[in-house]
Amino acid sequence: MSVQPGWYVDPADTETRRYWDGEGWLGAPIPVDATPPDGPPPPEPATPPEPATPPTSGPTSPGPVAPGWPPHQGPQPGPQPGYGPPSGHGPGWGPQAGPPGWGPQGGPPGWAPPGDQSAGTPPAGQPGWAPPAGQPGWAPPAGHPGWAIRPPEPRPHGLRLAGYGRRLAARLIDLALLLALNVVVNGWFVWRWAQEWAPYWQELFRRAARGDTSAEGLPVPGEQAGSLLVVILLIATALWLAFEVPAMAAGGQTVGKRVMRIRAVPMAADQPLGFGRALSRWSTLGLPTLLWYCAGIGLVLQFVDSLSPLWDHPLRQALHDKRAQTVVVEVPYRPASAPSNDRDQPPGDTP
Repeated sequence: MSVQPGWYVDPADTETRRYWDGEGWLGAPIPVDATPPDGPPPPEPATPPEPATPPTSGPTSPGPVAPGWPPHQGPQPGPQPGYGPPSGHGPGWGPQAGPPGWGPQGGPPGWAPPGDQSAGTPPAGQPGWAPPAGQPGWAPPAGHPGWAIRPPEPRPHGLRLAGYGRRLAARLIDLALLLALNVVVNGWFVWRWAQEWAPYWQELFRRAARGDTSAEGLPVPGEQAGSLLVVILLIATALWLAFEVPAMAAGGQTVGKRVMRIRAVPMAADQPLGFGRALSRWSTLGLPTLLWYCAGIGLVLQFVDSLSPLWDHPLRQALHDKRAQTVVVEVPYRPASAPSNDRDQPPGDTP
């Protein structure tokens, strides 16, 4: 037997009444002591369906969606209802709140971290993309703390510093000329010194050819060998002094420096070195020649002095430059046809 439609006490909640339509309960309950209306309750208004939201987990989740902004079209397979970029914006625009052109972290217009299309940021290489701090290709803006700006190369007296290649070439030219002078002046002493050592070296080579490595019974050089070496070194040092110091004192150039168009100038002013400064500069490099007699110590000192401009910054001074307070600069090219200011001066007048 079926129950007739009408208002009855709800068996699940005796404090309320509900309408029975003969097959089931209909409508919302009312208090048990309230007067029920005639007939069934009015139909309830339909509730709007909730909008679809993209997934919130996984590597392709675009994150929370701001009200009024449709979510970004991520790389999920198949069409997603209500999922796409705003109208008028190109690929890569994500669901971040804020006006167009602002990055997801609230940065200035045009800024964005490395490309992640699922997060709504422009991919690498697209306009507005920039690498983050610490990544290759990133550099802090000018004035940023720790921003290294390479200082300009100094120009003593408005002249360019001479490069190490030019200085080395000039020194080799001078050494070749000094060697020729020593052949002329020092040749006889070198020949006599070689004669004193000849028996020793001949016997040593004969034993080496036989495979004999013993040093017993080798001929001893004559007593004059030591004296001849001292004389050779003294003459070589004197020739170097006479070759370099007067020329450097007058114009700051030796023959090699003239060929390579470089010269040494004082740091204080663009003027000749003078004899005292030229002698101080040469002695640091030339006097160790006398120490070649002491197991070649002088040669080691000269080698270090010659290489010192490689690690001296920013003036590229050698040790002998530092002692004499000089720098080596390039000589500016001046055509031979260019008139000299000295010719415009009357005889006997000085500027």
